[in-house]
Amino acid sequence: MAFTGGTMITAIEDYFTMGCGRCERFGRPDCSTRRWAQGLNELRQTCLDAGLIETVKWGHPCYMHRDRNIVILGAFRDNFRLTFFNAVLMKDPYSVLQKQGPNTRHPDMIRFVDIVQVARTKSVIFSYLKEAMEYAEAGIKPQKDKSEVELPDELVDALDADPELAEAFQNLTPGRRKSYAINLSSTKKPETRSSRIAKFRPKIIAGKGAMEQ
Repeated sequence: MAFTGGTMITAIEDYFTMGCGRCERFGRPDCSTRRWAQGLNELRQTCLDAGLIETVKWGHPCYMHRDRNIVILGAFRDNFRLTFFNAVLMKDPYSVLQKQGPNTRHPDMIRFVDIVQVARTKSVIFSYLKEAMEYAEAGIKPQKDKSEVELPDELVDALDADPELAEAFQNLTPGRRKSYAINLSSTKKPETRSSRIAKFRPKIIAGKGAMEQ
């Protein structure tokens, strides 16, 4: 499979062998997923051992429980990471969670800079996965911040899964953020909202609102 201009993969094995499909390094030896292949596969197995359901979302392996996103894998040039959804709920007793960037509100990821870190922290990772799964089973969700416009769940999940998109979205003016919330909330189907988010991504990265050219 060749690079097709930023088309995200939909088959799980493609991620571990070729990458997410977002950039020109897709399928090439210098793809970040190739560099961190062993660590990513160990994280994958830990998620499966915990009983999570493996899916592909936003071009990345996403692991679910009780129809709720729990964690997502990501690979970058200098690190790979396990990012938790609804991370504000996590107790983080071992202080391993870090913020993705200066605009991230809560520590939500475990960042790995070498392969041996995964094996060294496997029991901690497993316990954190189980904690997050318990919240899903109990139906516990974070309280919404009333000071911010309410975002559709699909957009919240996309921002959690994509650090670059999350930082760009937080840097938008309140009016521009609201334009996306209104546009996405105007459709009832979750799949339509997810499709729009994928199309909106370049605009958000460019600092534009939903209706700007």
